[in-house]
Amino acid sequence: MKFKAITLIVVDALLALVALFSAATVRFDYSEISQRLLEPFTMYIVGVFIAIILFSSHLMEVYDRNKNLTKRAILINVTFGTVTTFSLLSVVHYLVPDLVLGRGVLVISLGIFALLQFCWHSLYLVGKKHPGFLQRVLVLGTGPLAAQIGEMVSSKGQNFTLAGYASCHTNSKGDDQEPAQIDVPQDMVLGNCDTLLDIALRAQADVIVVALSERRGVFPLKDVLTCKLNSIQVMDAPSFYELIQGKLMLESITPSWFIFSSGFRRTTIFSISKRAIDIILAMTGLLVTLPFFPLIALAIKIDSRGPVFFRQKRVGNKEKPFILYKFRTMGQDAEKGTGAVWAEKNDPRITKLGRFFRGSRIDEIPQLINVLKGEMSFVGPRPERPEFVEKLKLVIPYYSKRHFIKPGLTGWAQVRYRYGSTVEDAVEKLRYDLYYIKNVCPALDTLIFFETIKVVLFGFGGR
Repeated sequence: MKFKAITLIVVDALLALVALFSAATVRFDYSEISQRLLEPFTMYIVGVFIAIILFSSHLMEVYDRNKNLTKRAILINVTFGTVTTFSLLSVVHYLVPDLVLGRGVLVISLGIFALLQFCWHSLYLVGKKHPGFLQRVLVLGTGPLAAQIGEMVSSKGQNFTLAGYASCHTNSKGDDQEPAQIDVPQDMVLGNCDTLLDIALRAQADVIVVALSERRGVFPLKDVLTCKLNSIQVMDAPSFYELIQGKLMLESITPSWFIFSSGFRRTTIFSISKRAIDIILAMTGLLVTLPFFPLIALAIKIDSRGPVFFRQKRVGNKEKPFILYKFRTMGQDAEKGTGAVWAEKNDPRITKLGRFFRGSRIDEIPQLINVLKGEMSFVGPRPERPEFVEKLKLVIPYYSKRHFIKPGLTGWAQVRYRYGSTVEDAVEKLRYDLYYIKNVCPALDTLIFFETIKVVLFGFGGR
């Protein structure tokens, strides 16, 4: 999770606390509130209030900076978030009466919070658009890779703005070192790399992105090092692409990039904690859903003939095969005549009930058993079938690297990309899977968990 997104969330949490305290002050005596604030149960109620507010805001995409580009969009999302918070808190108060804030306090606090949140996010939007808050990017190169980086900054700049390009066609002796290929606007080329520091200072560049199509005998080491020592950040194209897009630039990554880049680390403490959380969540999920298993089984039997559960071999951690469990959503012997094929949109093999199960993710519930057995985790790359893995390993570089971590019930690719049924889709999902493996941490797992709830509630992504 990006630092600035975390800042938005932390400030929102503080604003929720201010709103709750202000509402309580309006309704009750100030001295009484000061005494009750120190009570453990009161702090627990406050924690639940803040957690639900933040969850509702995330659910209604208040923290999606690519969608909140106008004050009107912010107002709409904040309003929806406030309504969702009220609904969820009403349910919580109904189920656990001891957590009641009181309707007066609840309504007033949510009203104050909505106003404060709108003002804060609007202020952030104004600051974000101000040129002084944007990092200026100078792209080193003028070939196809440089053009791709430039277009990405211009269209999806977020906190960046394009300052221009620096060509790298000749060295100080005038010898050709990079093909004279210009794929970027000529008027945006600010000069040659032998005066890179001067170009960067004139362009007021904060970041230099090295996007040379070919580096051998071309890379201006001395000039780039001079810029680095003058406090200008230097990044290669794959790292900058990862920062902006939240996925990896597979076509420009070399084995040495994997070796020397940061990430791809999982400490023992993190692995133990992740496993403990998997067990707790899986047991909780099974306890909650087991009473519904007979009803689901009956519905499957009525809908079509065949077994209730579907067992299929999948490739797991370190490419060890395991049997994955699901509720059956296809007709019996659906692949008898075709062999292993990807599911497609409006796939005739899927039953009417199965279509509903897939859209609501009910068919995935038995995979909690795989999580308990240690074959899967709650969050990780989705496990693929051996037949597809062998095919994809032959045509997609680094595909086998996704198996260096346990597969998951949900993953970064599942919440960021649509369901895929082609090799091209597999490539795109691999970008996200490898990003997750590189950056795996509790914050990213939490984000994926909440995003998955959004996917399930709004019913997109699965087939």
